Amino acid sequence: MKSNFRRIFGLLLCMMVGIFLEACGNETQRPLPTLVPSTTPISAIETDSSIIASTFTPLPTVEVEILPSATPFPTVTVVPTSTPLPGLLLSAPEDFGTDRNPLTGEIVAEPANLLRRPLAIKVSNNPPKYARPQNGLSQADLVFEHVTEVDITRFTAIFYSQTPPDIGPVRSARLIDKELPAMYDAALAMSGAHPIVSQRLHGSDIEDRILRSHEAGFYRMDEDKPWEHTLHADPSGLWQAIAAHDEDRPPQFTAWMTFSTLPPPDGEPAGRVTVAYDTYTLVEWVYNAADGRYYRWADGEATIDANNEQQISAANVILLTAVHEKDRSICLTHSEGVCSDWPLEIQIWGQGEAIILRDGKQYPVTWLRENRSDMFTFVNAAGEPVPLQIGNSWFQVLPHYYANPITIKPN
Repeated sequence: MKSNFRRIFGLLLCMMVGIFLEACGNETQRPLPTLVPSTTPISAIETDSSIIASTFTPLPTVEVEILPSATPFPTVTVVPTSTPLPGLLLSAPEDFGTDRNPLTGEIVAEPANLLRRPLAIKVSNNPPKYARPQNGLSQADLVFEHVTEVDITRFTAIFYSQTPPDIGPVRSARLIDKELPAMYDAALAMSGAHPIVSQRLHGSDIEDRILRSHEAGFYRMDEDKPWEHTLHADPSGLWQAIAAHDEDRPPQFTAWMTFSTLPPPDGEPAGRVTVAYDTYTLVEWVYNAADGRYYRWADGEATIDANNEQQISAANVILLTAVHEKDRSICLTHSEGVCSDWPLEIQIWGQGEAIILRDGKQYPVTWLRENRSDMFTFVNAAGEPVPLQIGNSWFQVLPHYYANPITIKPN
């Protein structure tokens, strides 16, 4: 009964507020600086356009350009590590105990936090003058940056072990947000979604743990900016809202990432990494040997957490390629019966290519996700698990059809 009521409520809410709840905005594209061709190529990215749908009348079939097909990826079989790695190694549930975070490998200051459900919160990244600096990202355990329909990027941040005082700006969800909460058994917090995307979310197994802007924990900032950029969240309030839905419980993970304090052998130097998201967002990660972390810049400026004025950094940066296909069953923009834009379905299931950056080095790997509830795990060419460094991780999710969006320099 609860599930049906919430599904009906969600759908009615979508139809009442429609696109008013959220729009991508009309972004003006800027030219991208010329990049040095990558010495470590990885597949990559595509384009989109603003989310405006005035009606949902079925559309006639139209001829459209089909995106390049993904090259079939060879199947990789996981095998046990042939040579045990020295140093602290975490690879199984029993290795983490009750006070070590399975998403970072870190011992947490408040072990009781690991008994609550993770939060997957949708955070804006564009346009920069309204979205940056964001609040709370330095305390996320995992952050996923992905493209939307207009070649801008947006974040899904996973909060579990820490409780920042403010997170935002909170924006609308995409199809990828049907997958990420399932992977980490998380609740999804968003400002809204395109009505048909919202139907997909509410029709999935995460429907009972979707939090929208009317829930406890959300609030509007009194700022001189467009209304859609003013929504923020207090995660303590969001966890209260989950509890009110009888959905706050410890997560049930079905796969476990591997962590090691010592890096794998044979990594190539990776001191400065540039990731070009088509013509709009240019991301840089620069390694600092003093503390063993990568520090983030976006479009030439340091990425700062507005909560503490600290620059965003990560123990691991994962450059992850996935198939991106336009879902032509959902029309985002159409005029006079002709559809011109569809949402991207980012297919983060199965397996694909990735590069792990840790300790100033790069490691080409295969990412794996066999089951819907599995988080990403990583193996080398021999099928052996590749460990992350203990600490937080940022995922740069890249479409398969981009040609060489990554430049990696030794220092």
